[in-house]
Amino acid sequence: MPIVRNLGRAASQLLQSSGCGCGISILPIRCIGVSPRQVASDASFHSVTFSESDHPRVLITGGLGQLGVGLAKLLRKRFGKNNVILSDIRKPADNVFYSGPFIFADILDYKNLREIVVNNRITWLFHYSALLSAVGEANVPLARAVNITGLHNVLDIAAEHNLRLFVPSTIGAFGPTSPRDPTPDLCIQRPRTIYGVSKVHAELMGEYYHYRYGLDFRCLRYPGIISADSQPGGGTTDYAVQIFHDAIKTGKFKCNLKPDTRLPMMYIDDCLKATLEVMEAPAESLTMRTYNISAMSFTPEELAQEVQKYVPELQVTYNVDQVRQAIADSWPMNFDDSNARRDWGWKHDYDLPELVTTMFSYLGSDSRIAQAN
Repeated sequence: MPIVRNLGRAASQLLQSSGCGCGISILPIRCIGVSPRQVASDASFHSVTFSESDHPRVLITGGLGQLGVGLAKLLRKRFGKNNVILSDIRKPADNVFYSGPFIFADILDYKNLREIVVNNRITWLFHYSALLSAVGEANVPLARAVNITGLHNVLDIAAEHNLRLFVPSTIGAFGPTSPRDPTPDLCIQRPRTIYGVSKVHAELMGEYYHYRYGLDFRCLRYPGIISADSQPGGGTTDYAVQIFHDAIKTGKFKCNLKPDTRLPMMYIDDCLKATLEVMEAPAESLTMRTYNISAMSFTPEELAQEVQKYVPELQVTYNVDQVRQAIADSWPMNFDDSNARRDWGWKHDYDLPELVTTMFSYLGSDSRIAQAN
């Protein structure tokens, strides 16, 4: 890019010849071929429609989290093993590493991330790298870097290379002044966690890039996600996973939320199904770029009662974590996801009884469960 280099030299010479006599440090300027800062306002990007013989090339960032591995498995069945690349900054378990392509990718390393997209001809990007609610509050500077700076890198690369970009949002994007029962797609959002603030930022930036640069940005606000395949990861809703592990291992469970704390929840299979469906939905069917999705809503007490049908002697106590409780009290109690159901046919499969049955079937039979059955 000779023009960019000449402009850089001219700017450097101009600043170094300043007559004020003060030393001016020249910051490095990140130049990319076609970034949003260089695209004309009337530019039009269009995602490719793929036939069965021409599948998308997928990159999943933050892929070793609760959702990434499951999403990779689902997409590889649909698009082929080698068309879906899982990435993270951590070392994967052997079963994950050998199940399909895996690559080291740090979303804060813009150059490396861009090389991965170019070298692997990526067309779809699922951006799961983020610090969750409780973990983010414990390390705000790191959460700000990962959740916001990392997002900016991904947005620039997706716009430059005409990617279809999915970024998950969360119930944490709402705050105590949002309507809670139910919470609509469009309402006031004033979250009080860095996680929630960063997700509102992601929603607005993605929508802005869509209208300003034509980026095919798609986003779902996830409720609490429950999965048998992963351990709890520091989220406020993770009690709903921990209870199953504790019921099987010890028969005792300490809940860190109040028994009547109602939150929207979803089994992971429904979550992954919704994610794929919104990515495959025709662009003309989408009336918005960020949708609520929901399946069920329950309290710790209601979940415990359902679990006790399988483990009758389960002892539940409540040792409330004030940080998590304050977060939960600012979140929606129920999601209104009528727009998703209308626009692209969203429909969940798992309610609370099906969820509990499925979790126990995946986590294995225990003598207590066998006796109960």
